[in-house]
Amino acid sequence: MNTPDKKIIFVAFAIFFAGFVFSQTKPDALKMYQTGQYKSAIEVCLNEIKVNANNLDSYVVLTWALLGDKQYDETLLWCERSKTISQYDPRILETEGEAYFYLGKNAEAIKSFETYVVYAPMGNKLAVVYNFLGEIYVRLKKFAHADIAFSTAVRFSPNNALWWTRLGYAREQLNETTYALQAYEQALELDKNLVDAQNGRKRVLSRM
Repeated sequence: MNTPDKKIIFVAFAIFFAGFVFSQTKPDALKMYQTGQYKSAIEVCLNEIKVNANNLDSYVVLTWALLGDKQYDETLLWCERSKTISQYDPRILETEGEAYFYLGKNAEAIKSFETYVVYAPMGNKLAVVYNFLGEIYVRLKKFAHADIAFSTAVRFSPNNALWWTRLGYAREQLNETTYALQAYEQALELDKNLVDAQNGRKRVLSRM
């Protein structure tokens, strides 16, 4: 049996070691985003896109970081650019909807969020999407729509006291005092110190 050439072994090891070191030192944009280092994450993602303009994950993290940095117009710009790679990626649709929401563009936000629901009917951001829809409908004073949206949000995320409070508020505006009280009390069961829920409960009880 022939003994492997030492030079071949050395070269193979050197290549492996270099790859290992690179993988350990390469900036991780996702971790930067998760720890609130938005500007650093943006810079890394932009460099990644320069190297590979078709790396959808780089666009996703970039839009998340831009949104976190409150650069809403820039978020929308890169969401749009990412659609040349994947037109209906749910991660992009949800981020796009949030950017529109914070810019006060209600119709556009609704469209993005509704498209998210179509393409990710069991997506991990579904509760968040319905909560945003609820807030938009409150803005528009469409409280019946807000009731449906917040009800759906708490169905997917039943331990969110703030969302139960917002559901109570929507129902209060519809004069559904009994159901509003139920929502406020559920919120207080989850967080007894939630002031908005406390005040909402008092208002509803005073009208019953």
